[in-house]
Amino acid sequence: MIKQLRILVVDDHPLFREGVVGMLSKTAGYQVVGQASSGEEGIEKARELHPGLVLMDISLPGMNGIDATRRMRSTSPDMKVIMLSIHTKVDFISDAFKAGAVGYMTKDATGEKLLECIGTVMKGEYYMDRSVSHIVAKNLLAAEEKKGNARMPGYDTLTRREQEIMRLIAEGRSTKQISQQLFISQKTVENHRANIFSKLDIHSTMELVRFAAKYGFIDVDLWKE
Repeated sequence: MIKQLRILVVDDHPLFREGVVGMLSKTAGYQVVGQASSGEEGIEKARELHPGLVLMDISLPGMNGIDATRRMRSTSPDMKVIMLSIHTKVDFISDAFKAGAVGYMTKDATGEKLLECIGTVMKGEYYMDRSVSHIVAKNLLAAEEKKGNARMPGYDTLTRREQEIMRLIAEGRSTKQISQQLFISQKTVENHRANIFSKLDIHSTMELVRFAAKYGFIDVDLWKE
């Protein structure tokens, strides 16, 4: 029997929360083990139920979702947290990832995108909704423009294929999308990804986006697509 992913949903809007729970309950491999409507209740439920994944709103009564995430991750570092929020400001997104979140989705995203996000973070990767990714990339680029256009350290050690895949990853393409675009297997994409991260001495997709934007290797307008 395939082990099910235990999920806790924390959101103070019952209609939205129950909609997410209903969708996940119909998806093979996922088990919603609990719901909470506040940050404090979410922390208690996480401690009691030991979920592998928490879907967390930011704007909650009492303790907000970012502080709740920080508390949860401090006691359960292996637990994954995805933020589901109406907020698209960079400060919220940055604070969420700093608190330990590994994914960020806006609430107007489709169910298909949420499932894609869950699948991505459970493989150990980071995920940002494309509707906010271009905002983050633009802000990173603007912040780094003053530092000039120095060559990205380690970039010249990448093969031509690795350089191509690096740009696609930084533009927000998933492993599946890259494999389809380049007509290579997903395993090959993952191998290239590991080589890229090793050669550039980076450890997450967020870092890759930051470096690619800093050194001008991506067109941030592509995030709008």
